[in-house]
Amino acid sequence: MKKRIGLGTWSWGNKLFWNYQSTNDDDLRETYDEALRRGFDLIDTADSYGTGNLQGRSELLIGKFLLNTPSAKKKRIQIATKLAPYPWRIGNRGFNKPFLKSLERLNNKLDIVQLHWSTAKYNPWQELGLLNNLCDLKDEGFDFQIGLSNIGPKRLMKLINFLAKRDQHLKSVQIQFSLLAPDLGKQYQVKKICDENNIDFFAYSPLSFGILCIDPDKEENKEKSFIRNSLFENYKKPTYELRRCLKRIAHQRSVSQAQVAINWCCYQGTIPLVGMRKKSQVIDISNVFNWNLKKNEFKVLQEVSQKCLKKMPKNPFSSN
Repeated sequence: MKKRIGLGTWSWGNKLFWNYQSTNDDDLRETYDEALRRGFDLIDTADSYGTGNLQGRSELLIGKFLLNTPSAKKKRIQIATKLAPYPWRIGNRGFNKPFLKSLERLNNKLDIVQLHWSTAKYNPWQELGLLNNLCDLKDEGFDFQIGLSNIGPKRLMKLINFLAKRDQHLKSVQIQFSLLAPDLGKQYQVKKICDENNIDFFAYSPLSFGILCIDPDKEENKEKSFIRNSLFENYKKPTYELRRCLKRIAHQRSVSQAQVAINWCCYQGTIPLVGMRKKSQVIDISNVFNWNLKKNEFKVLQEVSQKCLKKMPKNPFSSN
């Protein structure tokens, strides 16, 4: 099976977590170009990406970069966005305006439209109306596939059946999946359903905000983002053994810790969405295409991960 890795763009436009500045845009352009050059064929974004008045910035940048992309390359890649089910986006027309705005920002290149999170815990009828809305848009002639995000196995089965009644096949499911992800048992249930129904499994946050990349034997430089720096400090000690295991395998394979963590995702048939902001990050992660974890390496990582003293927080919007 061909290994796939997606370019994640949550950081593009995010000042709070990633200290984004518009002066970074040239770096992001280089990141985009290098990703396409090195075989990345999926770019993930969302209409909510970008903090404050920069909301939608990620889509806007991708759309801008697409304008100068040769048509052959453009056809080869998939652009996937996520539409947020905000409380005011309700009914069978709640996504009409957001969809058209995303399509405009992305310069009419939109292959997968995903419901950003499930509303099952607080308003289960809302997501049904919005999914109906996406089906209606497809019936009207818009060419895209439907995806879901932040959803558990029970709700997933219900929505697969719901879409089937509209003669629509679910293209993708996107959930948090990494060596530090919470509730991995539930994630594996979702993966099993995806495998049985020919649905792509997108693994977001595969590096756990970069925690899995921290060298266990060195003091990292302080992050520019206060939030990320605080997060790193809270997770350094409880994740030490896991990061030491990652470093040992990385040293034996002459690769980076990030590559090992991403290959753990690929080993299980998922499509990791890796957040990247620099050309150098793309060059490093692209080497994942060139090697695979051995069975014993995967097994050791599983064991150490299960013993890890602290996992990433659960997404509060994820359904059961």
